[in-house]
Amino acid sequence: MKGPLFYSKILLFGEYGIIKDSKGLSIPYNFYNGALKMAENPSDTAIESNASLKRFVGYLENIDSKLVTFDIELLKQHVNAGMYFDSSIPQGYGVGSSGALVAAIYDKYAQNKITVLENLTREKLLKLKAIFSAMESFFHGKSSGLDPLNSYLSIPILINSKDNIEATGIPSQKNEGKNAVFLLDSGIIGETAPMVHIFMENMKQEGFRSMLKDQFIKHTDACIDDFLNGNIKSLFKNTKHLSKVVLNHFKPMIPQQFHELWKKGIETNEYYLKLCGSGGGGYILGFTENIDRAKQSLRDYKLEVVYNF
Repeated sequence: MKGPLFYSKILLFGEYGIIKDSKGLSIPYNFYNGALKMAENPSDTAIESNASLKRFVGYLENIDSKLVTFDIELLKQHVNAGMYFDSSIPQGYGVGSSGALVAAIYDKYAQNKITVLENLTREKLLKLKAIFSAMESFFHGKSSGLDPLNSYLSIPILINSKDNIEATGIPSQKNEGKNAVFLLDSGIIGETAPMVHIFMENMKQEGFRSMLKDQFIKHTDACIDDFLNGNIKSLFKNTKHLSKVVLNHFKPMIPQQFHELWKKGIETNEYYLKLCGSGGGGYILGFTENIDRAKQSLRDYKLEVVYNF
């Protein structure tokens, strides 16, 4: 048995902000993927994945049946027979490892599922998001449901607000384009739950809340509008503002050894860094107007280009 592939995702803009109703833009990233499989001679990783799936099944048994129902018996049978999630998606890297797993389980075991092939109305997208949010909360404590949604549909998704999401098109890639989005490997595994906890604690402070609204969300929304409309000059101006805001107010989410590198990008304009997912490790997302210059500047780090434009 081998299920279909589900891809990783990158939230280009909107991390943390979408918890508080900023816009968000999420795109599939086909470099990594995962699928449900049966193991003849399971590796340690497969055994670990299978144990995690067993716990997940226990959680899914108690999920609100008005929201979603599963063929739990079949799922249990497969998990007891050694099913696991075979994935190249790095965990704790902010590219949606649990999202792809959630999408795969929903695709195979949900009853009356909403399929990718039908006309995806806003209502259907919101219903899927609510289902995925409930499912993925098992892994993160609180999930927006966006990662699995992106993985399941494999199309760019624009979040206008909590109750308003839509499939969207993004400017087409230009392979020779100097402008680029890239991933920088921090070499550290990030944990989502503690980072979200820090954010929620900060949200109790008046100053942090108004910074989020007046600066973080404002620049995030502007970046998304610029990106979708191809306003490149304005996009980089707003990304620079966003990078500054994150460096000043989200320090715990940036691994200590990257603080100087982050600052260097802002000062030299060679690249601008931002969080990829919840931060704390994993990947850092970068934007540059000159990918060759950025590669030169960051030559001591592992850099993957995601998108040229």
